[in-house]
Amino acid sequence: MRIDVVSIFPSYFDGLALSLLGKARDSGILDLRIHDLRDSTSDRHRTVDDTPYGGGAGMVMKPEPWGLALDQLAATEASDRPTIIFPSPAGEVFTQATARDLATREHLIFGCGRYEGIDERVFEYAAELGEVRLISLGDYVLNGGEVAVMAMVEAIGRLIPGVVGNPESLVEESHEDGLLEYPSYTKPSVWRDREVPPILLSGNHGAIAAWRREQQIERTRARRPDLLSD
Repeated sequence: MRIDVVSIFPSYFDGLALSLLGKARDSGILDLRIHDLRDSTSDRHRTVDDTPYGGGAGMVMKPEPWGLALDQLAATEASDRPTIIFPSPAGEVFTQATARDLATREHLIFGCGRYEGIDERVFEYAAELGEVRLISLGDYVLNGGEVAVMAMVEAIGRLIPGVVGNPESLVEESHEDGLLEYPSYTKPSVWRDREVPPILLSGNHGAIAAWRREQQIERTRARRPDLLSD
């Protein structure tokens, strides 16, 4: 998979060179490229924003730098049109199902907005180049799209075959089956007077599986009842 990220703060994504995604990038499983939006400007100040039409507080990101950046990134040899994603509090909510869907795509382009957002015409133009998705991490507002893109790239990237060493571990995680993950324990069996549940020491794998399922349901009911069907 190829992932392109456009931001005015490209160094923000240095962390993606670490851990599993960094290894996947080094091995060629993931083609991850970070781009500076200011490289698509033409004035000596490398300006990417201007005052909003109609008045109002803050600045809006200019359309032309985005147009030039998207033109370059969308013109690849990929067989499929790219999926172009803009983090936005006005977008659809990002879920594990969203991550699974996007992990099957051949080419993702992420555009990180700043200030009061990006000129709306950029989204309209981007739809001529690929599938456009405006996606929100939740019902809150961040200073820019970088944090959201970091989270999405992490969630999507780890689902790409070969990125996670043991693919079976992905199946048992929170949200993969609509429930939260069961609690996990390791050695020692007693820590500061707190014992590991005896069932996990029994060696009875059937009973352990049933206990874990029960824990998933109880945890989901207590913390995220909205995930349980009526």
